[in-house]
Amino acid sequence: MSQPQRNAVMLIAPDNFRDEEYFKPKALLEEAGCSVTTASQSTAACTGMLGARVQPDITLVQAVSMARNDLWDAAVFVGGSGAEVYFNDGDAQALAREVAGRGCVVGAICIAPAILAHTGLLQGIPVTSFPSVREILEDAGATWTGEQVEHALNLVADGSVTVTANGPEAAEAFGAALVKALGL
Repeated sequence: MSQPQRNAVMLIAPDNFRDEEYFKPKALLEEAGCSVTTASQSTAACTGMLGARVQPDITLVQAVSMARNDLWDAAVFVGGSGAEVYFNDGDAQALAREVAGRGCVVGAICIAPAILAHTGLLQGIPVTSFPSVREILEDAGATWTGEQVEHALNLVADGSVTVTANGPEAAEAFGAALVKALGL
């Protein structure tokens, strides 16, 4: 019996997303059979902190619309200094809420867990991140662990799974945790 197709959306910043936090998890998800779609503020080419250029497939607004139509099994928020552009972005928060509200997987790495801070999804769960956003996460009610990768069943969000990681050196472990959370 074959596994059902899984679909993930990865949100990257227009400038200064962290290259390996995008490419390593994406490769692991695709190797496991997950279809990965890349989103950003627009479909203009995005530039990573290490110089990679990525052409997004869709806009963030389109990703939210698709989430409302139950397309995504996972929403993954990629870090890097540019991810700060999404910290208070209502569409990024809506994407996380829509996916979590269906009991699916929400992942964030590096500083990107701070995007989830204003969603209400972190209340009372263990999370990790790059240390610079620890206070933001704790203020949102999360229990910051400082671990390389943290995954938690999120009962606040209908049993969704939240996977967080602390930075580029955790990119491969983060990708593996996302694959596991998706049951692939």
